[in-house]
Amino acid sequence: QMKDDLMVQQQVRSKWQHMVGVICLNQTYRKQVKLVLPKLFKKYPNPKAYLRGRLKTQENMLKPLGMWSVRAKRLRQMSKEYLTWDGVEASDLHGIGKYGSDSYKIFYKNEIPNDVQDKELKKYIESL
Repeated sequence: QMKDDLMVQQQVRSKWQHMVGVICLNQTYRKQVKLVLPKLFKKYPNPKAYLRGRLKTQENMLKPLGMWSVRAKRLRQMSKEYLTWDGVEASDLHGIGKYGSDSYKIFYKNEIPNDVQDKELKKYIESL
């Protein structure tokens, strides 16, 4: 179970899990994501495990977030690319937009990106 007072990004265990988290957070409620991710990561702790999994099972696990079919495909493509990714720009990965890229810079590169739009990320930056 993820804690309510912490951001999803503060509760993931790897860069890959971070990317899964930001894709799942896209256009949905954090509350839902915090319920789905622990189950997803228990079953698929890393990209190889995720890629070995069945798409149908993954879609079912992602159902509470809406757009599950799009999300499941996005996560598969991202996981595939993650295996050869150089770790520099998060936006080089499929499905990672400005929010995911900003989040990666903040949580993994100790950089504060320009023009952060997301209110939760802004709040987090202010707390640093």
